[in-house]
Amino acid sequence: MSTTTSGSTSPASGAADGAAWTNWAGNQSTRPRRSVAPASTEELAAAIRAAAEDGLPVKAVGSGHSFTSVAATDGVLVRPDRLTGIRGIDHRGGTVTVESGLPLERLNLLLEHAGLALTNMGDIMVQTVAGAIGTGTHGTGRASGSLAAQVRGLELVLADGTVTTCSPTENPELFAGARLGLGALGVISAVTFAVEPAFQLTAHEQPMTFDQVTGRFEELATENEHFEFYWFPHTEGCSTKRNNRSRGPLAPLPPFRHWLDDEFLSNTVWEGACRVGRRFPGVIPGLARIASKAWSERTYTDVSYKVFTSPRRVRFTEMEYAVPREAATTVLRELKSLVERNDWQISFPVEVRVAPADDLWLSTANGRDSAYIAVHLYRGTRDQGYFTEVERIMTAHQGRPHWGKLHTRDADYLAGVYPHFADFTALRDKVDPERRFGNDYLRRVLGA
Repeated sequence: MSTTTSGSTSPASGAADGAAWTNWAGNQSTRPRRSVAPASTEELAAAIRAAAEDGLPVKAVGSGHSFTSVAATDGVLVRPDRLTGIRGIDHRGGTVTVESGLPLERLNLLLEHAGLALTNMGDIMVQTVAGAIGTGTHGTGRASGSLAAQVRGLELVLADGTVTTCSPTENPELFAGARLGLGALGVISAVTFAVEPAFQLTAHEQPMTFDQVTGRFEELATENEHFEFYWFPHTEGCSTKRNNRSRGPLAPLPPFRHWLDDEFLSNTVWEGACRVGRRFPGVIPGLARIASKAWSERTYTDVSYKVFTSPRRVRFTEMEYAVPREAATTVLRELKSLVERNDWQISFPVEVRVAPADDLWLSTANGRDSAYIAVHLYRGTRDQGYFTEVERIMTAHQGRPHWGKLHTRDADYLAGVYPHFADFTALRDKVDPERRFGNDYLRRVLGA
């Protein structure tokens, strides 16, 4: 991977006094000593060397879609706005190399134009590529894993300002940790993804009851390439989605239906309902019953990323855990029972997805087929114990928290559920002994 880019090497390029930074959900904010927006790997390296000379920690942010403080710092905040270049596309080798600040949405447009695609994606595409892989962003897939699992090479700047590259054959130990590295090993400047020829997906969305979905969960997750569902608390209703590859022809949703379902109902109306529920919690069960019946069956075929992703404009906070796939239905029934015996008013549905086992050291799917169970609260809603009690269920089943979503786990717990946890922390000791890339979140989840 080339480390040559154009631009000035001045460490002050794009630098400014640190303005306050707030994440997408509005639940995390920080005021760094200064912010920098490097336009090249050289400028990034110079900024990290300058931070080291001043004794300041360094953290890089993406689009702010993590709910944790993983990117917070009172030192130097690296903004990705100008690290968005395209390094190269290798059709024969099936890879694309892009700079770390490129948003996934722009990556998808680039790949579509080139007749290529990522194998799998999460359900939104506003994140930067480095932010998405660094926290373990994932979608759902029978045999295809997270975005980090699709990485084939990295360029990153280490704590002393050294620029290095890694892959399965070059610095393989660093690659094993840095593909999903929480920003703890260095600042990523470029990513090489595996890609494949562009393909289409047929989506079949269908309402089902909770008992139907949980009773057929293994069947649905096994028979479909990509299966997920939402359960609406206070109801028996679920909305399921099955995505499978299709030879076409393209049959996207008509523009009006797309606007009605995915913009107006899923965002505008849903935002209004959540606001009403936040102010008058007693109406939430009734709103949930209406919402669970509002999603009608539909089928459409479109370009892969347009099926994987959808606009999400209603803001919320989220907790998500990965549990062993064989425990998924047990955990879901325990969660449903928990909601039913408490007087919580939960307006957001519970999201359930699956992923195959992988070999990334800090992947929530490391070494085991996994089911992801995510719970949400509308922004500004008081928790009242919902997340706390859900977390008790998840940890009782050896759950692994999503690194970018709310949780209270620490290094002692995480060392017991990640087989390669000690490998990662030993690597961190080697490449960042002074904790140039440390912050309070990493001290909690990785140790000192």
